[in-house]
Amino acid sequence: MAKKIDTRAVGLDVGLAFIRWLTGADNLHYGLWTGLEVTAGNLRAAQDAYTVKLFGYLPQGPLRILDIGGGAGETAKKLLALGHSVEIVVPSAFLAARCRINAPGATVHECKLEDFTGRGPFDLCLFSESFQYIPLSESLPICDRLLAPGGQVLIADCFRTAEYRGRQVHGPQPGGGHRVADFRAALASSPFAVLAEEEITDAVAPSIDLEQEFFAVLGHGVTRVSDALHETRPFGHWVLGRLVGLVLSRKRRANLMQRLTGKTRSAEAFRKFNSYRILRLGRLG
Repeated sequence: MAKKIDTRAVGLDVGLAFIRWLTGADNLHYGLWTGLEVTAGNLRAAQDAYTVKLFGYLPQGPLRILDIGGGAGETAKKLLALGHSVEIVVPSAFLAARCRINAPGATVHECKLEDFTGRGPFDLCLFSESFQYIPLSESLPICDRLLAPGGQVLIADCFRTAEYRGRQVHGPQPGGGHRVADFRAALASSPFAVLAEEEITDAVAPSIDLEQEFFAVLGHGVTRVSDALHETRPFGHWVLGRLVGLVLSRKRRANLMQRLTGKTRSAEAFRKFNSYRILRLGRLG
């Protein structure tokens, strides 16, 4: 049986290669656009501003940090440079390899948080745009087990607002995450309380417009090539379509074209359906 193509890994590889070419860093995080013109040339500055904002919520260090869902290791690299010790939990083999390259001083665990067997203790559990991927029934209880006395949790991520009623109602929308109300309920039944909180939705939302502009350029190119082939080489166009069909299902092809040519992904939609928050949590009592 032929091995199935890992389209997610391919997408991550291509995405990181483009971001690395554009900004010089393996950073797929949102940018913080306060005071910046929303252009591709300012993406690195916006992402750096986001990191400065995030690090402003770090407790006094040096800290033993568990970077949960650590992306390609860019955040861990910066934490190491500040004198912190870092362990990374990341389920993707591709991203784990990038973490080992970008943050060689960190210990990398290639697994989900739910399968993490380390004991710590850690001074900080960090979720930088990864909290949304972990069940609410798992995330805070695991942090409670792993944290040292006085340890804290730092979350920077999207949460769905009450306006969001599901993909079946609104179709695909930018952002994601747990519903704000569900998170508050999980927090209320946990041993943690909010020590500090800030909403930065408006400041990160322009990242969506910039991303969509990039995909629109790709979509224009794909559409023009497809139309030209259909007009001048109809048999070749048919063969190419069949080959694409072998790699991508009909649903994935539709999702891809929606991303490349759709108009629903926008900063306005992001603001409506998401609340991007930074929260620092500490244990009660």
